[in-house]
Amino acid sequence: MCVQGTPPIEELREWQRAVRAQFPIITGHPEHAYLDSAATAQKPQAVLDCVQTYLTTTNANAGRGTYPWANRTTALVEQTRDRVRRFLDDPAPEQSAVHFTSGTTEGLRTIARDWLPLLLTDGDEIVVPLADHQANIAPWQEVQQELSRRGTHVRLLPMPYQQSSGDYDHIALADLAGPRTRFVAVTHVHHVYGGNMNVHRIREAVGPDAVICLDAAQSIGHLPVSVTELDADFVVFSGHKAMALPGSGAVWARQTRGPAFTPGGWPGTPNTVGIASLAAALDWLDAAGTDRIERWTVALAARLTEGLRHLEAYEVLGCRNSLAADSPVQQREGIVTFRHRDIDSGDLGFILFSHGFMVRSDNHCQGSAGERTGSVRVSLHVYNTVEEVDQLLTALHTLG
Repeated sequence: MCVQGTPPIEELREWQRAVRAQFPIITGHPEHAYLDSAATAQKPQAVLDCVQTYLTTTNANAGRGTYPWANRTTALVEQTRDRVRRFLDDPAPEQSAVHFTSGTTEGLRTIARDWLPLLLTDGDEIVVPLADHQANIAPWQEVQQELSRRGTHVRLLPMPYQQSSGDYDHIALADLAGPRTRFVAVTHVHHVYGGNMNVHRIREAVGPDAVICLDAAQSIGHLPVSVTELDADFVVFSGHKAMALPGSGAVWARQTRGPAFTPGGWPGTPNTVGIASLAAALDWLDAAGTDRIERWTVALAARLTEGLRHLEAYEVLGCRNSLAADSPVQQREGIVTFRHRDIDSGDLGFILFSHGFMVRSDNHCQGSAGERTGSVRVSLHVYNTVEEVDQLLTALHTLG
């Protein structure tokens, strides 16, 4: 089953072919279509080469020794902090902080454990997105419980959502937030519905003083992210979803609202090879162009939703008004999640793999206000093709 190509696809085809050729695991396995990039992205040759070079020429601990390998590693770590700042369009890099973590989950927990208790006092409020990923919910619930045990009572306000689209309800949030609203946790791109959550509207809704913490796990590496435009105070992301190695990630902190962000405890040995891979991945992404990556993946997702809306056996999660390829409503950012009305999602995942498609099929770690029934998630990246999307639609069509 095939639908017509959209202008971004036709315009970017040659560029995408050249980019796809840089992923050895993709070109080496033409029998498979990897459609699970929201879980982890594949790595371009430039990142693999960087890892090999680092481990065979420079590998040492950072901030410990004074010999050349150790000095180069220490410099690499500091230079990568600056690289993260540039990648995020940091307007004041001299006052911001970058802390390396194992990924988004650890980064958010570090903020909750080591920083947020210093901000909050009795009677304060925090806003938590209870239909987003558990990693952006559980840390804030835990800090509320821990503070309560100490005698500091903080009110947790559920983030309001628009029923029709799954986007945040910025108007309702403005009514909800008040002078005691100190901290707001948000997600940039929803990991199930695929929507850009329009977090640029959050600042106006909550006022100039509340701290905004952005889970950017599904946006870094997939679309341009500018902290200048978003006016967030924290940006947290995972390197492995941005084409770096697993076990790498970062917290960027603006340092202008609330106390300075300083992770507690003895830092120990950093993941130096992961940090090296992160620097290489950010270089690669800048060279490829995150704007072009976004245009490509959004066009592929629109092609997929356009096909799915004609298959009566399937229900696409998220905004129903954005399913048509030519819809004026904001399209999904490369993530399309759906259910078959009769086939269990776990079974559907196994069936699709038998046809060569690697997808995720479960409840996707969504919070208590999210979906309770499993679904199949297709998450696309720059190495995916029009042909893979069309072949997937054909396979889905044969299942009814």
